[in-house]
Amino acid sequence: MKPDWTMALSRTVATIALSVMLAALPVMPSFAAGVRLTVNGTPITDIQISQRARLMKLEHHPGNLTTEATNELIKEALELQEAKKYNINITDQQVDDSFKTVATNLKLSTDKLEQLLNGNGVGPDTLKDRIRATLAWNQVTSNVIMARVQVSEAQLTQEAQSKLTAANSYDYILKQVTFIGKGARTADANRYRAQFKGCDSAVPLSEKFTDVAVTDIGRRHATQLPLPIATELGALPVGGITKPHADPGGTAMLAICEKEVAKDTTFITNQLRATAGNDQLQQQQDKYLADLKAKAKIVRS
Repeated sequence: MKPDWTMALSRTVATIALSVMLAALPVMPSFAAGVRLTVNGTPITDIQISQRARLMKLEHHPGNLTTEATNELIKEALELQEAKKYNINITDQQVDDSFKTVATNLKLSTDKLEQLLNGNGVGPDTLKDRIRATLAWNQVTSNVIMARVQVSEAQLTQEAQSKLTAANSYDYILKQVTFIGKGARTADANRYRAQFKGCDSAVPLSEKFTDVAVTDIGRRHATQLPLPIATELGALPVGGITKPHADPGGTAMLAICEKEVAKDTTFITNQLRATAGNDQLQQQQDKYLADLKAKAKIVRS
């Protein structure tokens, strides 16, 4: 029986056509088991996401924790990749030291912190991974992003001038009188205050009372003092003394030895510079990360 060349040819054409169709289909990425997505080739697994979500739950983080955990891991992948680009390497010792600092801030030992995490289903490496990314990004910020922050000194000076008031426009030389002890010593302090006759009388008068310390505070501008204290001092003459107030050492009062008008805006300007700089730095960090994310190849399974 002769071969059916027509049928064979038909099968060959069909095979070629199928091959062409398959070749035209988009090539889907191959994911290892458990990999949820990749960020510029860096895999993020289901386990990482679930662990980070549990950590966020422990921190009482709001929102959809799976989504928030995924977003945070994407951000950290980008941060670590950018750090690598600038040859920034965070050592295990740096991570361990920061982990210990976290424990100390929580008034825990590192062992207790690990127990706390494990007890809530969170492996300590989950927190350490976050710490590593944070340390790396801090160095990127310091080395690269901070140079983009520019604060107008002229604007700061103008704003600082606008914040000058009668209360914060004085320069003082002060003494502090402290009635030592944790008990309520307001009554003793008020008796002292009623007899106070100026700074020269501060020490001799203190000798009539028990456990009283008189300390030379020295020169202070009003802007270096808490606003309630600055306001009270602003209304007092030289030789005046403030009402008693709570102090870490007991009950304290401030006495004015000298007072003069000094519209120094240095302290105000420094505060404004720090605030403005921090705001701009945050904006630059957010923009930098947004640009990285926009350019990143993020492939989800």
